[in-house]
Amino acid sequence: MKIYTASDHTGIELKKYVQTRLVEEGHEVLDCGAKEFNPSDDYPDLIKEAARNVSGNEGSIGIIFGGSGQGEEMVANKFKNVRCALFYGPAIPVAPVDIAGRTSSDPFEIIRLTRQHNHANMLSLATRFLTKEDALNAVEIFIKTPYSFEERHIRRIEKIREIENEQ
Repeated sequence: MKIYTASDHTGIELKKYVQTRLVEEGHEVLDCGAKEFNPSDDYPDLIKEAARNVSGNEGSIGIIFGGSGQGEEMVANKFKNVRCALFYGPAIPVAPVDIAGRTSSDPFEIIRLTRQHNHANMLSLATRFLTKEDALNAVEIFIKTPYSFEERHIRRIEKIREIENEQ
């Protein structure tokens, strides 16, 4: 699988760790930056390269890293055909209950759902809130979870595309 990565200065070390593991697993990893620590870098300059590549290469994915992951996710989602989800980590104190009474004590379930239901093709990781192991686990789940291709999800993704085309 072709995987584009990018980070600001706060995410460089975690990005390198994850990249090494992905390459060991046989993935093609393309690093869009930052390549060296620079505390004055600006994440939009770095993240846009990964998002631009994912936008133009159907079937590829992006893994981006930043302190909170929020700004990085926002940049990525400005690009057509990009659906970027944010993951903070497993710091869920109590299993949430949805309106139907369902619960999940698996904090990584959100990654599965965003892949299955939203056909997310980029994942933003909040490096200040994740251990290396949790980040790697999140990436592995993201890569291995397929889109469901259920009619309702296809319909919703098409509506997102219509919104993108209006802009």
